[in-house]
Amino acid sequence: MQAKGSFDVRVVPQKPDNTQEEKAGLGRMSLDKQFQGDLEAQSDGEMLSFMTEVKGSAGYVAIERVSGKLKGRTGSFVLEHNATMTRGTPQMNIIVVPDSGTGELTGISGTLIINIIEGKHFYEFEYSLPTAD
Repeated sequence: MQAKGSFDVRVVPQKPDNTQEEKAGLGRMSLDKQFQGDLEAQSDGEMLSFMTEVKGSAGYVAIERVSGKLKGRTGSFVLEHNATMTRGTPQMNIIVVPDSGTGELTGISGTLIINIIEGKHFYEFEYSLPTAD
């Protein structure tokens, strides 16, 4: 199955909370997203990132819990991100954490693609749910 739509995201930088994070030069941010379209949901999460000295090259990992409705089914699930950018060219891998689904989304699996067009965020979510017995 496929879900499509847009989302708004608020990324808030957080201060390092330990010496190792500060020495490593990592960025830590909180995430707050509002999804519209086939996925009517809100998510909260956290991101760790590192930006290199080469413009446009960086990497990040993130975890976010998405709660709301997916094509009318209510529940939540967790998305795991790992991504790199090489001189401005992104490569993302965003997957549903196995067995993280709740409510009517129990058993969900899938992958999500993010597209940014003229500053607006869009998602394409390929997913599957167990069939009812």
